[in-house]
Amino acid sequence: MSTLHWVGLMVLAMIAGAVVPFQSAINLNLGRGLGHPLWATLASLLVSIVVLLPVMLAMRLPLPTLAFISKAPLWMWAGGAFGVCFISLALMLLPKLGAAGFMALALTGQVVASLLLDHFGWFDLMERPISLAKMSGVVLLMVGVGLIQFSESATKNLVATG
Repeated sequence: MSTLHWVGLMVLAMIAGAVVPFQSAINLNLGRGLGHPLWATLASLLVSIVVLLPVMLAMRLPLPTLAFISKAPLWMWAGGAFGVCFISLALMLLPKLGAAGFMALALTGQVVASLLLDHFGWFDLMERPISLAKMSGVVLLMVGVGLIQFSESATKNLVATG
């Protein structure tokens, strides 16, 4: 792949990450209005379906085969449950940790889990061994999380809302 292609992929990945705190903050307000975070989780997932179906129809995607659906292992269907987990926890933790604190901690969890997925090649991923450089990156990330979450202003917010 060319350098320009890699840069494009990295920019798209950053955009994917950038929309998450907006989603969380918007869903937090939706949950307040609907009376509970789980109602916002359900609404978010329903809106996802409403937005996704026309895109799939416009792309004229073929229907999946019943043979695959009937034979797919249960773990392949767990993605939706993980989505519910993330959205619901974001709605419950965002007011307590703040957007930056929650996202920093969520990102740390994502990176650590991703290193394990890559290292062991779980779920048919290509094995990419954990290296000293990658572990150093995780340690630096955790230091960054500490600076974000436990800076003076974050401590004041925790005391004020706790």
